[in-house]
Amino acid sequence: MLAEALDYLQVLGPVFLVVWIVTIVMTVWRPQHYFNCMLLMLSLAVTVVFIAGFFGEAGAYILLAVFVLAMLALLLVPIFLVINGIQMIKRESLCLSHVLSLVLGIFVGVGEIAAGIYLIHSVFLIDVAEKINLLALFLFLTVFYFSALILIFVIYSIFIQILPHRMNFNYVIIHGCGLAGGERITKLLSNRVDKAIEIYEKCKVKPIIIPSGGQGPDEKLSEAQAMKNYLLEKGIPEEMIIMEDQSTTTEENLIRSRRIIDGREGKKKIALVSSNYHIYRCLRLARKVGFKCTGIGAKVAFYYWPSALIREFVAVFVTPGFLIWAMIGYFMFILPVLYLLLQ
Repeated sequence: MLAEALDYLQVLGPVFLVVWIVTIVMTVWRPQHYFNCMLLMLSLAVTVVFIAGFFGEAGAYILLAVFVLAMLALLLVPIFLVINGIQMIKRESLCLSHVLSLVLGIFVGVGEIAAGIYLIHSVFLIDVAEKINLLALFLFLTVFYFSALILIFVIYSIFIQILPHRMNFNYVIIHGCGLAGGERITKLLSNRVDKAIEIYEKCKVKPIIIPSGGQGPDEKLSEAQAMKNYLLEKGIPEEMIIMEDQSTTTEENLIRSRRIIDGREGKKKIALVSSNYHIYRCLRLARKVGFKCTGIGAKVAFYYWPSALIREFVAVFVTPGFLIWAMIGYFMFILPVLYLLLQ
């Protein structure tokens, strides 16, 4: 048994190592690439197969169990999303960004019902009108494709948060968000500032903290000023804080913060702090403006996380480059079914 395990390790061990090394190197080197999301999924799949291989013939049952659990999880996803959407509306307010998980839950549910109709016809040989059957397959594949894109995005967004970082930064940028009552720092924003303070305290050579965010039309002071006040209350010396209080968007946060850093001498290793769901898009925007930095996410309330992450995916999805490639992939995926429907 031991000899068989060693032979197996010798054969597939290098594949397992290479896949994970490539995934980690690409994630560290270019964390904003969506291709890394797919690499991660491949690595996870290889890991499951690799582990199952150590159990010999029982490995097939392990793979079957993993598949069944995955299917059960998929069946529960729309229920979870609908409940989360209702919870978001109750706790926050009724607006488009807060109903995204509810809408996605209904979308996935429709896809699962369509899959059920197709399986009833194909597996149990129960008569269903051919056009209805093909339409059900079309709906299922559409939901499956876009759900897969979102799932890959979600898993990768979690993955980039758990990668370790050396705490030797020279600058820590904090992305702002709205103020409560136009002047008070919110829980969401205080979590970001607390994460920046945590980084500051772990660095041997203390970095400059740049709270970034302008003053909205309904705010009595800038987000940067509110964050600075909070930092001072927490004991951060004023000389270690440089405000960027003119920006109104995430991209402007990056551009204006970069100008501050470029105008100063010395080393420029930069940490970018925002809520964990926001980091992936921040890194994509940082790459767009030619800004090299490390993204570090702050925690958010669990009930808030699904809708926020879906919102971030939508923001990434509608960018021209991503949208074009995603739709090309979709049409290539769905084309055979479209051909049958047109016939």
